[in-house]
Amino acid sequence: MTAPASVLVIGCGLIGTSTALALREHDVDVHLRDTDPQHLEAAVALQAGTADPIDAPVLVVVAVPPSAVPDTVRAALTEFPRAIVTDVAGVKLPIFAALEGADGRERFVGGHPMAGTEGSGPTAGSARLFEGRSWVIVPGQDSRSDAVQRVTHLAETVGAVPVFLDAAAHDDAVALVSHVPHVMSGLVAGLLNGAPRAHLDLAGPGLRDVTRIAGSGTDLWLDILGHNAAAVRGQLLSLRETLDRVIGALGDEVVVPQLADVLDAGRAGTRRLPGKHGEARADTVSVFVPIADRPGELSRLFADTGQSGVNVEDLRIDHERGRPVGLVEIAVVADGADVLVDALTDRGWPAYR
Repeated sequence: MTAPASVLVIGCGLIGTSTALALREHDVDVHLRDTDPQHLEAAVALQAGTADPIDAPVLVVVAVPPSAVPDTVRAALTEFPRAIVTDVAGVKLPIFAALEGADGRERFVGGHPMAGTEGSGPTAGSARLFEGRSWVIVPGQDSRSDAVQRVTHLAETVGAVPVFLDAAAHDDAVALVSHVPHVMSGLVAGLLNGAPRAHLDLAGPGLRDVTRIAGSGTDLWLDILGHNAAAVRGQLLSLRETLDRVIGALGDEVVVPQLADVLDAGRAGTRRLPGKHGEARADTVSVFVPIADRPGELSRLFADTGQSGVNVEDLRIDHERGRPVGLVEIAVVADGADVLVDALTDRGWPAYR
């Protein structure tokens, strides 16, 4: 299936604009709509598409907040009686419930790209946002096969990997892998508001990892959590039971076995997450390299790492407080760690593991 000749993207936020930018790289004729004139103007300025009206798009992508999706989808099915319509919302059951009995619902296929950033709005958009990320395809009971193929091809065109789920399974899955983590991140980040500055100065990469996603917009997340409340509540109730066990174990006498069980379960859970390219997670070892915070140093380190012949599994950078120095952590498979340390040391880097 070739890329659609024309696409209408309704909603010029992060996901809508990123979708439009990615499609434009494939020379798709993209038209844009948004109730916010400033968002529309910004997306057009980014060359994500045109604001000119369109009479008969092949595909309509609804990228509005979850609460507005059902009405917007219904309106698009009516306005464009030959178009395939999809959405990018993070919750699916309420959409299909609202479309029950709607004319044209056989042309609707749900979609949900598992990609995003802490940023929002059209200026945060990127044509590369979806590359290598899962794009969940959620057909309805009435969805036509050609509609499913069209939405699948959309995901593939923007560089995503299609994954097929029904609406209930999708909502349960995102509660676990997206919505509950956001709530937990917000809870931990909320503790920082009452902390003395001297305590915050001790913060390292672990705290930043846990709290990063808490910086996302509140209004959007209120909408998401409200539409997936039952699935999120179920996961939080399970978490509460575990948290109560931890609190009980931290009484006047610490119950070490109980704490160990919780921590061991957490370690086991991390190993169940897929590794690179969806493969099983490899056991890795971290190599640490102090690096001066000045132009060219990072590219030099990357070049020397490449010359070592050791493949990089993951990488992160932490900046030291009060010094123009960073610490690069390079994760490699276990048998490559010593090779990388020796290679970087030979090239003058103070590498260690």
